Amino acid sequence: MTTTAFIRRYRPSDRARLADICVRTAHEGGDSSGLYPDPELMPVIFAYPYVELEPDFAFVLDDGTGRAVGYVLGAPDTAGFAARFREEWLPKVAERFPAPAGAPTTPAESMAVLLHTPERMVLSELSGYPAHLHIDLLPPWQGKGYGRALMHTLLAALHERGVAAVHLCMVRTNTPARAFYDRLGFTQLDVPDPGPVWYLGRPTTQAPTGS
Repeated sequence: MTTTAFIRRYRPSDRARLADICVRTAHEGGDSSGLYPDPELMPVIFAYPYVELEPDFAFVLDDGTGRAVGYVLGAPDTAGFAARFREEWLPKVAERFPAPAGAPTTPAESMAVLLHTPERMVLSELSGYPAHLHIDLLPPWQGKGYGRALMHTLLAALHERGVAAVHLCMVRTNTPARAFYDRLGFTQLDVPDPGPVWYLGRPTTQAPTGS
């Protein structure tokens, strides 16, 4: 009996799979487990708060057996999400992942700084793209059209909510991801001194193309 992968809404039973996907794709699109001793660190920043705070914009790729092998997570209002992150999410995880006392000296400490500064997500240059997203798929599921389908699902949900445009932030070294976003109609946004990342944006109305 063959199974067919499909996209569905995230459900709480997907939490462990969500974390695994996040960890295995968090370092320039590859496995980050060797960089961060606590495997919960990356999901605490880039996955869990989205399904907790914005569950209506959390979708997974199900491999057909109930197992999530990819996801797309979004927040329709980045400024509002950052405020809720500080007020509602950070108190739940700050004790386990405290902010470094001084300048960060390890990759984990650098990520802890991001955790404790959710306001970093709010940039005036991105005001025309109020929503933002994260999308990740395990390597065997990449390049087969599933990423495009996940993106289409989130764009449709954002558009239905009345959100006109969305942005994302990606590390420049992840060149396959940049090619993927380019094919889907994302364009580079002008953000002064962005560091080792690009900010990309697109409207939610135009149907994505490519694979």
